[in-house]
Amino acid sequence: MKNNHFQHLLEINLAMLFISTSGALGRYVQLPVPVAIGARAILAFIALFLYCKWKGFGLKIYKKDTGVILLSGLLMGTHWIAYFYALKLSNVAIGMLSIFTYPVITALLEPFLLKTKFQLVHILLAVLVLTGMYFLSPTLNFEDSYTIAIGFGVFSALAYALRNILLKKKVSKYNGSMLMTYQTAIVGVILFPFLFTVTSEAIVAQWHVLVALAILTTAIGHTLFLMTFKHFNITTVSILSSIQPVYGIIIGAIFLSEIPRGTTIIGGILILSSVVIESIRSKKAT
Repeated sequence: MKNNHFQHLLEINLAMLFISTSGALGRYVQLPVPVAIGARAILAFIALFLYCKWKGFGLKIYKKDTGVILLSGLLMGTHWIAYFYALKLSNVAIGMLSIFTYPVITALLEPFLLKTKFQLVHILLAVLVLTGMYFLSPTLNFEDSYTIAIGFGVFSALAYALRNILLKKKVSKYNGSMLMTYQTAIVGVILFPFLFTVTSEAIVAQWHVLVALAILTTAIGHTLFLMTFKHFNITTVSILSSIQPVYGIIIGAIFLSEIPRGTTIIGGILILSSVVIESIRSKKAT
């Protein structure tokens, strides 16, 4: 059992490593946000669809689940768009750390939406994360791009938390790759018209970044992440996944030379310390 728990922790860390590439790639891509997300979703859909066909995964969904999967796709698209605006208005560190209010939001929503047991420790961890958020932007100035970026990050976090909660009960019924295939299809269809707002040459010029976002971040990273839902409750998953900004900030520092400020580091330490606490708690509960 302990070996299985360690394996599941490794799996979620691998998922976070792939997803964390979104920070540097999101900052690097030189396209309007809806165009970048639309192209990313379409390319990811193609990759996931072919993978599902290759592996023989069924793509049929039950009629009663159609609404939930459609809503989860809309929430995923909202999460991606708001997150990319947060990245554009700040840097990798601020953009990635700001969306990690989602463990706080998840901890507060999960007991009500999934009827799970309320745990006081999750509220204490939420306070820890919020304190870290304060250090990211000590002055609440809505004319400051960093403050606006954090606002987008928190909105992105809300959409992400709701999407994860919605899909919690579906991962035991459907394959993770199949669920991501539908979500990327929904986002791609909705944002497809935006692709005509720029020239085809502009999109082709960014093909390498878009493919990396579609394959590494979306197809591989988010599929692995969905699969971890089977092994932990959503609050635990969300808190464990807070390791993602560490990977993202390291990638941003290496490839974009974005070194976080001192207050950002303090905020990040407070936010990510919740990962260690929840890792220990989840291991003891296994």
